[in-house]
Amino acid sequence: MHSLTLKNLKTELKKFASPQKAEILARFFKIGKGEYGEGDIFIGVVVPDIRKTAKKYNAIGLRETEKLLHSKIHEERLCALLILVEKFRNGGEKTKEQIYKLYLKNTKYINNWDLVDLSSHHIVGEFSSDKPTDKLIKKPKSVLYKLAKSKNLWERRIATLATFNFINKGQHKETLKIAEILLKDKHDLIHKAVGWMLRETGKRCSREILEDFLKKHYKQMPRTILRYAIEKFPEKKRKSYLGGKI
Repeated sequence: MHSLTLKNLKTELKKFASPQKAEILARFFKIGKGEYGEGDIFIGVVVPDIRKTAKKYNAIGLRETEKLLHSKIHEERLCALLILVEKFRNGGEKTKEQIYKLYLKNTKYINNWDLVDLSSHHIVGEFSSDKPTDKLIKKPKSVLYKLAKSKNLWERRIATLATFNFINKGQHKETLKIAEILLKDKHDLIHKAVGWMLRETGKRCSREILEDFLKKHYKQMPRTILRYAIEKFPEKKRKSYLGGKI
């Protein structure tokens, strides 16, 4: 039986490491000077192996998981987040609240798009949609708007991706409100995230709702947002949007 310690978890994760994959991941997640992932460290572990490790060590405590989230190694931070997602999913109300607050307290360590995309809607989104009020954070949904207006790129992406949880429940209002806040954002990673959530709104909620939003904003929104949002439209309609003829 394996011992549930951080040391053993890290040792096990390193068994999957590959210098060749580390080099590829470093380029893919833009860790060069001036790039969005500047200074991050990869050891070359792919997501399925990180998931295996997270599942095996899921019983480690929240304090230990938070320590892992503070790691300089990208894959260790992702492992911590996957453990938190699973703990949140299986936890009671008190545990869910603890994890939600822990997540918001540690956003500076959730600092690349994969870390955000694999965790935010499962934790921030689920808590925000499920809990309109609680003792310490009176309006969890208002936290999303605070994050959407943050100077931190990753907090803005957390706000956007968190609404995926609402979309999956057929709710679109939060997604569209946050999209409006972020329509003038300068970063491509936000454009992609907003466009993706708009596309999912059309797919999972209503094409009509998406088109109403697009007709109001498409001429002013960044092209990347528009391209992502209309990706599943019929070719003729896509060309009309791209040509400004709607």
